[in-house]
Amino acid sequence: MINPKELEEAFHDFSTNLQKWAPEGVLKVDIKLLQELGLLHMAEWENNVSESHLTQFFHIIETQDKVTLFNEQFAIWIVPQLSNDISTTTTYIALIQSLKPHLEIVYTTSGVYNAPKYILKVLQHFLAEVQDTEKALSTLGKKAK
Repeated sequence: MINPKELEEAFHDFSTNLQKWAPEGVLKVDIKLLQELGLLHMAEWENNVSESHLTQFFHIIETQDKVTLFNEQFAIWIVPQLSNDISTTTTYIALIQSLKPHLEIVYTTSGVYNAPKYILKVLQHFLAEVQDTEKALSTLGKKAK
């Protein structure tokens, strides 16, 4: 399992060198992105948020400035901020490979989208997407041998 101190160092590097680690930029969660991800089905949102669960179990470290979730496969940093009187949350998702976090996706929520139900639904979607991609790459790697 990755050391929490190493997680903190990785987060600091990712957040201070965001252009280097996320050259495609930070995704902004809005109605368009939710539509593109297929997360606008009313039945999904009608369920109570407490019924929604992540597909993984995580260790949690909570500090004044962020919440860190981590397990053998992922490191996630959820960072709430107040900017120009607008509440915003930035979420960083890293895949852990060889005990080192590799930043995969960064997204922000603000305004009406800065609610736990949106943050967690989008997080759950991206975790599943990263897992599917890793599974596909693993399968391709086995076929190439």
